Amino acid sequence: MSFYQDNPALSQLTLGKPTPYRDQYDASLLQAVPRSMNREPLGLYPDSLPFHGADIWTLYELSWLNARGLPQVAVGEISLNADSINLIESKSFKLYLNSFNQTKFAHWDDVSATLTRDLSACAEGDVVVTLSHLAEVEGSAIGRFAGECIDEQDIEIDNYEFSADYLSGAAGEESVEESLVSHVLKSNCLITHQPDWGSVQIQYRGPKINREALLRYLVSFRHHNEFHEQCVERIFNDIMHFCAPETLAVYARYTRRGGLDINPWRSNFPFSPTTERLVRQ
Repeated sequence: MSFYQDNPALSQLTLGKPTPYRDQYDASLLQAVPRSMNREPLGLYPDSLPFHGADIWTLYELSWLNARGLPQVAVGEISLNADSINLIESKSFKLYLNSFNQTKFAHWDDVSATLTRDLSACAEGDVVVTLSHLAEVEGSAIGRFAGECIDEQDIEIDNYEFSADYLSGAAGEESVEESLVSHVLKSNCLITHQPDWGSVQIQYRGPKINREALLRYLVSFRHHNEFHEQCVERIFNDIMHFCAPETLAVYARYTRRGGLDINPWRSNFPFSPTTERLVRQ
């Protein structure tokens, strides 16, 4: 289910269309999607967002030529502030990164500066770029979401259509502070309907959330068509609406596709997301 499949902002995207591969730098390949597209139906507006956060991208297929034509490789991390006007469409991001492949840059700092400039312009927001030599990240441990996994519940499910109503009445009387984790999050690309797989961490303080209701709600994303960033904001918004926690952070780490993974987080309190990749990433 999608709530804005016919939005005209989507018709201009190359996503879902045959596109040529370009290996010479071309910033015009980047394409933006207005964040307002899914926020306005949720009652979220720029001057009154109930959260802060970022979209953290990991770039595993990043390569260019140095001044002497020798290929360079790096692992990149991009943090795009959630208050940017646009999110960056992932296929266009991949095509843009491919355009670095046969492009010469004199220094690594030039690559970082180019990424910062182009991504900031496309998103109309703040971007932080970090490039790492492979030796700096080799041997890094596989991370894990801190919290209690809610997936091993003995429940029967026969409906996989999205519904926020699973959270209706899910807030109990006991007040708790806890972190809940699920690895069964699956949604579909808004345009191509290809599956997106992720793990989600929900950290909150407030009325205790019924775990069966929360799991059923997360499972209901299984046929839901939205971009990663939009799903995380929907989860945040629905939990706030139905469960009214005092504090809430929602952080999802999705598996990589085409050398990119997308890891959005949204929070209404100071929150420091771990950036270690999870076992499926």
